[in-house]
Amino acid sequence: MTDPMDIQITATKSEGAERRLQVAVPPARVAEARNKAAARVSKQVRIPGFRPGKAPAAMIRKQYAQAIDQEAVDQLLREAFEAVLTQEKLDLATQPHAHDVKFGDDSSLSFELHCEVRPTLTLEKLEGFRVMRPSDAVTDDAVQEQIDRVREQRATWTPVEGKPSENDLVTVMLSTADETGAMPEDKEYRLVLGSGQAIAAIEELVLSLTPGQMVEQVVKWPDDFPDEAQRGKSKPVRATLTEVKHKSLPPLDDAFAAEMGDFATVADLQAKVRTDLAANLTREADAAARTQLLDEIVTANPFDLPPSWVKQMVQAYAEAYRIPPEEILNFGDEIKGMAERQVRRDLIIDTLADRQKLTASEADVDAKVAELAEKRGEDAGKMYASLQKAGRLRELERSITEERVFTWLLERNVIEQA
Repeated sequence: MTDPMDIQITATKSEGAERRLQVAVPPARVAEARNKAAARVSKQVRIPGFRPGKAPAAMIRKQYAQAIDQEAVDQLLREAFEAVLTQEKLDLATQPHAHDVKFGDDSSLSFELHCEVRPTLTLEKLEGFRVMRPSDAVTDDAVQEQIDRVREQRATWTPVEGKPSENDLVTVMLSTADETGAMPEDKEYRLVLGSGQAIAAIEELVLSLTPGQMVEQVVKWPDDFPDEAQRGKSKPVRATLTEVKHKSLPPLDDAFAAEMGDFATVADLQAKVRTDLAANLTREADAAARTQLLDEIVTANPFDLPPSWVKQMVQAYAEAYRIPPEEILNFGDEIKGMAERQVRRDLIIDTLADRQKLTASEADVDAKVAELAEKRGEDAGKMYASLQKAGRLRELERSITEERVFTWLLERNVIEQA
């Protein structure tokens, strides 16, 4: 076999994580590949009057020239790829692609190989950072706000007479004149006044009506209206108020607390809400501090990223947010910076986990599942099977690893409490 080192490789681009290499295969190697391809093809095809593999080589080459050339090119590309890896010592991030392939009648083969290589993380700066952890203190106002939200969800709406007021639920028939001045058929809307469901000028119009009353007047659209074409325009609007309902919140008493769960008094409910809020705020504050620290480390330890990895992260975000295909391009432009930061964070965590031997083992995952099962009063084996079926064991392993990496980092840096 021809020495793979006889393939000529010339670097044409070496920027960041991208590599482009011009590859030229000598005629002798091409001729050898063609001969082997012709021999393989001759064993696979049937020529009338000849047993398989016994037809004249010239006849095979003439009738199956295209198939022979294609097989020869495929084999040469594979060999050239192996030669590039050997000579250039590339640690590839993705599958390389051959571009501008030229396979001439003079038995020459050349192409440009586009590659992306894995970044090298030295991570020389991991200590001495100082970040601020947000406060996780729970205020009385926060507890009351949470309880009020639940009361809002259980509010009742009662029909009332007279003009509506802010926070009332109204049913109104609306119509807006088109560009010709014609007034189309009214449409029914249900609006909570003061909630921003309609522009302020229309809400003011509705607030002036009593049930059964209709009015038609010119309304000006705000200058910051989302639809730029409508900003600042004045158009006739017809409004008929058909119903007004007033919201009544349930009283905050022991009976309400009992409806919310196993609470004997309002104080018991408030204590539970405070405990839940404290747990959430602690998680959020910890996450914020960790994000700040990791961002500091990212900034202090620059490295190049393979563009395809960022594209994969953008695609993952697009799927998570259910972005329509026609909007993915604009979405990608907006989210690219965040995607790059996430890829860098993940790489740093993976690198530290590997270097410091912090990666979670199967035993660690088993222990975590057992811990979760005990807290929930479930069977550990059933929980493991359920997580495995849902494909969440990898997620659990990742969370254990990340927790260990952050513990390692937090021990070497200063976290100040706000």
